[in-house]
Amino acid sequence: MKGTEGSGLTKQRQAVLQVIRESEEHLTANEVFESARRLLPGISFATVYNSLRFLKVEGMIGEVRFGTGSSRYDRTLTRHDHAICNKCSKLVDIEMPIPDGLIEEAALRSQFKAESIEMTLHGLCPECIK
Repeated sequence: MKGTEGSGLTKQRQAVLQVIRESEEHLTANEVFESARRLLPGISFATVYNSLRFLKVEGMIGEVRFGTGSSRYDRTLTRHDHAICNKCSKLVDIEMPIPDGLIEEAALRSQFKAESIEMTLHGLCPECIK
């Protein structure tokens, strides 16, 4: 993971990065904006959005995408899977090894040239089950 020292990050990008690294949640761009405004009251949503894109391209944050829907941003950069609640949209990390042959089998069945694989478990979180 790249650090921020000597990287030439603007104060706006540093604020966005700080928000994501300090959060234990997978934040939406809007949630990042709300938190970044507490650090830099004059920051605009466009600046936050552009900062998120820059930080992702630079490998400083991860992006969890759900089809064509909205993205959430992740401080964990290593390969991992997720579980999302169908009721409240809570998103959590799952650390699981990839079973031998899974990527090859998925590539064969889809006829895609596999680059990576991620699993997203959909269901109800413990709070929503109650």
